[in-house]
Amino acid sequence: MPVVGGWIDSHCHLQDRYRPDGDELATVLSDAVAAGVSGVVCVGTDAATSRQAVELVRTVRTEAEGGHGPVPVDFGAWATMGLHPHEATHGVDELARELEATLAVDGALVVAVGECGFDYHYEHSPRDAQREVFAAQVALARRHDLTLVVHSRDAWDDTLDVLHGAGPPERTVLHCFTGGPQEARRCLDLGAFLSFSGIVTFKGAQDVRDAAALCPLDRLLVETDAPFLAPVPHRGKQNRPAWVVAVGEAMALLKGVTAAELAETTTSATRAAFALT
Repeated sequence: MPVVGGWIDSHCHLQDRYRPDGDELATVLSDAVAAGVSGVVCVGTDAATSRQAVELVRTVRTEAEGGHGPVPVDFGAWATMGLHPHEATHGVDELARELEATLAVDGALVVAVGECGFDYHYEHSPRDAQREVFAAQVALARRHDLTLVVHSRDAWDDTLDVLHGAGPPERTVLHCFTGGPQEARRCLDLGAFLSFSGIVTFKGAQDVRDAAALCPLDRLLVETDAPFLAPVPHRGKQNRPAWVVAVGEAMALLKGVTAAELAETTTSATRAAFALT
């Protein structure tokens, strides 16, 4: 089967603490390029991993522009800076300082605030702390005209309540969308983009597939959330950006289009969602 090019992994974690065991960043990225991936959005989950995401993207870009390293010169690499709801007890002040300092010198590298939001499945942070920190990051995204990357797990009402109350940023991405059609419509009505992960390939995820089926192509993104949620047929392994192709191929079947068409539409939607240049 020929390689379909042009996929963007709209959400992955490539920092040292997240990479598959034993794999160097160069290997992860060269494997992605060989699979047809043309860009990645590396996502921060606290102040430290947000700094690392920026440093990683800077290095990838510098090496590519110099004609060496694992990716070609036209490979896209972008960073986000955010505080995951699991980390909400730490408060947003350090992240806010890091974000503003980074934007002052490396603004082109940072395209979003997040991932941030609510996680009521694990509740590693109290719900009131999650709400406060999420609202603060919505405000940061609005203040700096950045995309907002939202993590919402078992918390749709509170997620949408905060977004409605604060007024969502111009661009909002619901990452690793795990809701059904009802939640998808509520998020789409808010103007959000929906990003789908390897969950769409899981046997028990019919609600997520139904949500993806109704999502317009110009609002639909694909991601790995690497190293988590590896798609079938890789389930149970540590995920990697190269496998966003498996997510995309599954989505293409679901939407009744070719893989090449889905690669084109999701790339266009990702560029719109993050205002990528």
